[in-house]
Amino acid sequence: MMLQNVAVPTLTVFPPREPGNGAAVMVVPGGGYRVLAMDLEGSEICQWLPPQGITCALLKYRVPASGPNWDRDCNCRDIPSVPMALQDAQRAMGMLRAQAARWKLDPKRIGVIGFSAGGHVVAGLSTHAQRSYTPIDAADAQPSRPDFAMVMYSGHLWAGHGKGLSLVKDIVVDDKVPPTFIAQATDDLTDDVRESLAYYRALIDAGVPVEMHLFARGGHAFGLRRQEAPGAAWPHLAERWMQDIGMLPERPL
Repeated sequence: MMLQNVAVPTLTVFPPREPGNGAAVMVVPGGGYRVLAMDLEGSEICQWLPPQGITCALLKYRVPASGPNWDRDCNCRDIPSVPMALQDAQRAMGMLRAQAARWKLDPKRIGVIGFSAGGHVVAGLSTHAQRSYTPIDAADAQPSRPDFAMVMYSGHLWAGHGKGLSLVKDIVVDDKVPPTFIAQATDDLTDDVRESLAYYRALIDAGVPVEMHLFARGGHAFGLRRQEAPGAAWPHLAERWMQDIGMLPERPL
């Protein structure tokens, strides 16, 4: 299901059926900043997380992106000049922390996962300590950076051909970026694998704990589907990683 022309952002919380472990993950779907893949990279992800004891929070952010430099027919190498998706993600992260007691969350174990364009949103959320909008209420006094981040087959990160593995100008990595998990298939024909490689290198250079997995097959936008491809292993790897960094309790996988 693809959503388009989203003018009002929402955050939908999916709690675990059994008592959770206090961790939460905000899910940021992709769609090239034109549409939102709300099932493949949204609701289906929120079916995977709660059985692990993780509260899932699904972000529906504003699309299409607007601004004088944005091609609504999708020149997918461009970045929106008005970061509406980042604004919505920062607002949502503040709301999750402000409402942590209500949703039985540990405010220091709130992470985020983003797919494709949503991966760029996650990188922006991880690298921007300051709000990209005028604060509204007490929720905006909460930190907007996640405690951990997962970047799945992201676009909009690599500066492009002739620029080595440089990042785009809006993503500036420092040592305050949270531990990060990166995954992509090398046969991705939508977003070059150098999107992931560029971000990985910047994280390594800044001393940020990072784990990256590159799969031989999987293409783009595989989500939890394409079980026949090597990329289908990523959820298990992500669960193990969340345990390794102390965001999930140890348990057999």
